[in-house]
Amino acid sequence: MVRLFVGVTDKAWFDQLSASVPHDEVNFWQPSGTTQFRALQPGELFLFKLHSPNNFIVGGGIFGHASIAPLSLAWEAFGLKNGVSSRSEMRARIASYRRDPIALDDRQDPVIGCRILTQPFFWPKELWLPVPESWSPNIVTGKGFNAEEGEGQYLWSAVTDRLNSVPEIRNTEPVMVERFGNPTLIKPRLGQGAFRLTITDNYERRCAVSGEKTLPILDAAHIRAFEAGGEHAASNGLLLRTDIHRLFDLGYVTVSPDGRFEVSGRLKADFDNGRHYYDLQGTPIRPPKNRHAAPSADALSWHREHRYLG
Repeated sequence: MVRLFVGVTDKAWFDQLSASVPHDEVNFWQPSGTTQFRALQPGELFLFKLHSPNNFIVGGGIFGHASIAPLSLAWEAFGLKNGVSSRSEMRARIASYRRDPIALDDRQDPVIGCRILTQPFFWPKELWLPVPESWSPNIVTGKGFNAEEGEGQYLWSAVTDRLNSVPEIRNTEPVMVERFGNPTLIKPRLGQGAFRLTITDNYERRCAVSGEKTLPILDAAHIRAFEAGGEHAASNGLLLRTDIHRLFDLGYVTVSPDGRFEVSGRLKADFDNGRHYYDLQGTPIRPPKNRHAAPSADALSWHREHRYLG
């Protein structure tokens, strides 16, 4: 069964993002970070509904990933794609929604819910879609629908008809759907922000080499460099401590064919140092919790052949 979800948002978030399209991704965030979003699987439709009295669906995107993350990480990953003009504005909105003045303190790093949407689309007012009759004014965060029957099927058809009939409202990487076809999953094209949070969560916020768990110094590293044809894909990423990431990009370290951390002799030769890294030599690379997102053998081979200094 293919599902879709209609999430409630404020008009300021919508106006900020719709005024600066196109975007490859956006963060549909919630001020509370207590509950993980599980209503959709990657590739299903997530639609935007404005707060009452604007009872209309006004756009949407392809659901890519859900995460619970601190404000600092959400801002670093998405910036203006959070639908705010600055980090301080985002902090102020979180504090306002929570009715929590403590969140205004710059020393606090409130945790929020992130629903990362790829290929987002924002409709002009003449294309806004009235909510289904079953929509209750008591719904606060949103409601899921079966896209294969009833109101869910109506929403799927109405959305896909708009996307296919009015190409100028599409993103630069449009959502391609069959106009009269059955609901189906649409492969999300991850952007840099979605890649970062996906890799961070896949590796359970621990460096794949050292096991380090201090989140501010963990990076989502591309195995095959993006500028060299690598993708923002889970299979092209490793979560690495910042210093190890830097050495990985420069070719001083790599992953051996049997999945172990390997350090080049060039590190010692070039800097007469590196003991801490040589101590990690031969350490098995920790796999992600989702084995389907394991590092690509082809990407690792590319790194050994084109980046590693040997």
